[in-house]
Amino acid sequence: MARDASKPVLTPNMIMDAARDLFVKNGYQQVSMRQIAKELGCSHGALYYHFQSKAELFYALVKEYFVLLEQELDHVLEQDIENSEKLEQCMLGYIKFGLNHQSHYEIMFMLKDDEVRNFINEEPIKVYDKFANALYTLSNQKLQLKDIWSIFLSLHGFVSHYLSHIVGYDEVEGAAIDHVKFLLKGVC
Repeated sequence: MARDASKPVLTPNMIMDAARDLFVKNGYQQVSMRQIAKELGCSHGALYYHFQSKAELFYALVKEYFVLLEQELDHVLEQDIENSEKLEQCMLGYIKFGLNHQSHYEIMFMLKDDEVRNFINEEPIKVYDKFANALYTLSNQKLQLKDIWSIFLSLHGFVSHYLSHIVGYDEVEGAAIDHVKFLLKGVC
């Protein structure tokens, strides 16, 4: 069958955008490939041209988001600034990412689904390891794993608290800076 020239060509990014909104709104288990197709105005078979399953689609979303977070961290680490400033910028970068990419953050860290959690362990561990190594090498004192984990949980808690209350990082920038400075007292 010939393609309808009046409709845009379906791309993986179009599918991922529609899926992201549905996953955040309804949860992973409640979303089907048919619902995503309906949202896009296409047949569900058209989605399978790009993604073999809902899990593969979800994994593509999460992997893309962790790449974005990793790029944010790499950007800070490449700067020619003092270690204490890099440490502060790493922590603020995490908060900025979470609050400026709220639907991404929710999918990456807050969906409660065993199928999904088991499917996406690789990317989170890779980025967490990079974050943990940055904290360890940039701090004046040698942090223990439990210290790094506590810092991560504190940053995650900050982001999680504001997710449903604000539109973006700029609204709470002062509070974020104060929070990070408080955390740095125990690290620098």
